[in-house]
Order: sequence, then structure tokens, then C-alpha cells
Amino acid sequence: MRVQPTAPALGGASVRIQGLRGRYTLILSDGLPLYGGQSGALGPLQIPPVDLGQVEVIKGVASALYGATALGGVVNLISRKPTPDRELLLNGSTLGGADAVLWLADSLSPQWSYSLLLGAHVQQQADVDSDGWADLPGFRRVMARPRLYWNNGRGSSVLATVGGMMEGREGGTLSNRLTPAGTLFAEELTTKRIDAGVMARFLSLSGNFLTIRGSAAYQGHEHAFGRTAQNDTHQTAFLEASYAGTSGPHAWVFGAAFQHDAYRVEEIPGFDYTHTVPGLFAQDELTLSREFLVSASARLDWHNEHGIIVNPRISALLRLDPWTVRASGGTGYFAPTPHTEEIQTVGLNRLAALASDLEAERARGVSVDVGRKIGALELNATVFASDINDPVQTVPADDGVFELQNADEPMRAWGTEFLARYAREPIHATATYVYTKATELWQGVRREVPYTPRHTAGAVVAWEEHGQGRIGVELYYTGLQELDDDPYRTESRSHFILGMLVEREIGMARFFLNGENLLDTRHTRWSPLVRPAQSPQGRWTTNAWAPLEGRAFNGGVRLSF
Repeated sequence: MRVQPTAPALGGASVRIQGLRGRYTLILSDGLPLYGGQSGALGPLQIPPVDLGQVEVIKGVASALYGATALGGVVNLISRKPTPDRELLLNGSTLGGADAVLWLADSLSPQWSYSLLLGAHVQQQADVDSDGWADLPGFRRVMARPRLYWNNGRGSSVLATVGGMMEGREGGTLSNRLTPAGTLFAEELTTKRIDAGVMARFLSLSGNFLTIRGSAAYQGHEHAFGRTAQNDTHQTAFLEASYAGTSGPHAWVFGAAFQHDAYRVEEIPGFDYTHTVPGLFAQDELTLSREFLVSASARLDWHNEHGIIVNPRISALLRLDPWTVRASGGTGYFAPTPHTEEIQTVGLNRLAALASDLEAERARGVSVDVGRKIGALELNATVFASDINDPVQTVPADDGVFELQNADEPMRAWGTEFLARYAREPIHATATYVYTKATELWQGVRREVPYTPRHTAGAVVAWEEHGQGRIGVELYYTGLQELDDDPYRTESRSHFILGMLVEREIGMARFFLNGENLLDTRHTRWSPLVRPAQSPQGRWTTNAWAPLEGRAFNGGVRLSF
């Protein structure tokens, strides 16, 4: 899993899992799609991590479990437990950023508790390479998220939440600078989002569980690409009910779900859509012995535009102490929308009308995982492969617009992952290596998928002493990437990113200093970001394949009270 920079004028990014594009990744909060079915290029950047308890990742095709928006995988952000606690975070950056975040949590009674997250964030525009273009866009953002919890201590619980966020973001040319054509080009985006969700779990008298999940979200954008305006709204709704229990060696669950996704854009006709998808799902987990377990699941969706679609998934777990072997395979699908990474960069006015025969993307994926623990050392290796039939591509046309087309051949991705983790107080260390090869048919020739490095690696080492503080060092390597529509080069440079964190605990305060990208690795050290001339489709920048902001330091304090 890696975060791929997109929409560099506004600092966007998407989460790519096992070589698949970011639009296939579903981001959840406590199991709810509070950020919409397709979070977009800025979605991951607008989620504050202060109240995170942990992150769950389901890699690969997951439509059998989560529907159409999880073709490439799922990232589930789980909030911190509401134990009595209060925390204030104040942070400042050498690049002109500042953050103030307040987290409150307490118990109201033995069964009721709450948490509240408030945040205010500011970033000034930064032109690191002095070319007149903002390498780091400016923004101002405020957000709030209260959560209310009920737990009777006997297996039944309810989580209810609402959230709101407002952000103004600006990038492009600085106020007193021009493009190579001698013009101003400012890109601005105002985002307003409000959402609500509930997750309830009830234990029946028979010992089975009834689970109900539901959420609704509204997001409005006011976007300016130079002198072109694009105002749109995105409304999503989700409801799911499931019933789960056990019978002998079987652990089963079945249920029904409903998903609604509506998009409206004011100035540009022809791109409104409404996707309504009721569905049924079931899963049976069979324990054949203490060492061997198999699971089969399937989901039937009735998509209002693409008809009935069935996606199965099967997995197996084998425990041969000290080894653990997991294998899984399944299918998935994705309903095409105009929200591709390329269109998010230039706007819908640069996209031709969608073809009426545009097919849904269909995927198949398999993975095999082998793990072993040796004392404090944990080792894990994974082999994965997937292909997407009828993949939707954003193809430049002769009249200066993009067209969405289904490719004639599948997009294929396969690779391996290696993980080593060591944990023995006070030392925690993790090392990873990933090999990924992803190819697609592009204008009659099979090529490697752009911005998908074959080799990536990372190492994180931390020393932490309770009541004292911690020191951490991280080093990441990104290998060569094939580039797309870059007038300066066809292949990126491999590069390293080094970071270091020092934190000292003194009473209620934890003071920290974080050095990011200490090697000052920057895209613009090797290649300009701004194009020599605007592309026919309206782009003034290339895609960023390395960090743009360079070396930075941020420091502050976390107060617990």
C-alpha cells in the first residue's frame, strides 16, 4: 500500500494497494463510508489521525465483502476507545503550516461515553524551487467530529457520529508570478462536507448477533481551474443489516445492503449520475480442525446501470505451528465514473461526454500469505496477482479533451511483499520490501502502468521508554517509475526519503521534533514540475513522482490533562 501524489497543484494524493489505482480503494471510518464511496484525491489528506486507534487494511479485490467501491481494497480507520482522556496538540512547520487539535473523551455513565475531536489547520503556499508555482498549496481547514457510545457490557453496543469539515485550498501560480505563457493560473478548491453514521450491534437471546450499519454524507465543491469554474455536489447513503452466529463448526453471517451515490455538477452538463445498488450477501466459515479453516462468501448486487452482478470470494487458513498460511481469491467490479486521477487534475470541462456503452470494470484477484514468529521476530511473505477486465482509461483526444474508454485487454498486476517486525521493549522495528509489476494496454501497446514503481522498501526503528519519550528513524526507498505525458522524461529517478522523530515526555506534556525528508529529496531537483507550455488538455504541471516540499521540520507539544 502506498500513497501516490496526484493533482499536484492542490497537493492531492490517493491510496494505491498492490499496484491498483487509487480510485479502487474504499476508505472507511469505523466501518462506515463517511468520506463517500470514492474519496477523491484530497480525501486521505483531510482525515486527522489524532483520534485513530488503529488502521485495518484489506488488500486486493474485496467486492464480495464491501461492494462496488472496494475493487482494489479497503482501508478502515478505527477510532480510539473513549476512555477518560483529554489531549491538545499544537504543531508548527518550517514550511508555514500550523495545527491545533483538541481531543476529549469521557464516560457519562457505566454504559454511555463520548469523544469529541476538533481541529483547525493552516498551511501557507510554499514555492520551494522558486519557479513561481506553489509546490505546497495553501489551505485553511476546520473540522469537528463528536461520537457517542453505548455499551451494556453484555455484547450489545451502539456507536453514533456526526462530522463536519470546511476547507479552502489554493495552488498554482503565486500572486505575483506567471506561467511560461505569461499568464496567471490559480487553482482553488472550497470543500464543505457533513456526514452522519451509526453502527449498532445487538446480542440476541439465542447468542447470535444482529448488526446494523448506516451512514449518509454530503460533500460540496467550488473548484476553479484558472478561469474555469466547476461546482459540484456528491451525496452518498449506505445501510446494511446482517445476522451472524455459529452452528457446530460453522460461523455464518448473512444480510442485505443498500448503497446510493449521486453526483451533480452545475456548469458542465452530461456528467450527473445516480448509482443505486441494493444487495444481498452471505458468508460461511468452516473450522475443519484446529489447524485448518476455510471461508466462502458471495455478494449479489443489483446495480441500476449495470444490472445484476455476483462476486464470490473463498479463503483458507492453515496453522502449522510456528507457520501460518493464508490463501484467498475473489472477484469484484467497479462502476465507471468521471472521477479519474487525470480528470481531477484538469476538471470535467476537459472530458468528452461519457460513451453510453462504457462497461463496468471486472476484477479477479488471488493472494497467498506465509508467516512465522520466532520469539520477538515476526516474518511474513505474500504473493499476489490480480487482473481487471474492461479497465477504464483516460485517453487524450485530438480536440484537446480526454475520453473515457474501456481497454481491449486486461490491466494486470502481480508481485510479492516481505515484512519483518521485531518488538521487544523498548525497541520496535519494521522492515518491508515490495515488488510490483503492473501492465496495461495503451494505444495498442502493452506498457507498465505509470507511477507504479517495481521496487519499494522501507525500514522504521523506534526506541520508546514509558514515561520518558521515544526516538524513531524511518528510511524509505522508491524505485524507478514509468511516467506518462511528461515532456521532460519518460522514467523517474529512484530515491530515498529519511525521517527522524524525537519526543520527550515531561509531566503532562510530550514535546516533539520531527525531521521530514532530511535528505531533501525533491521532484524538482531532477525535473521541473511546470510544463514549458500548457498541454492540449489544459495541464500546466507534470505528475509528481517524488516529494515536492523537500526538507521540513515540524515541532510542537501534546498536552494530556
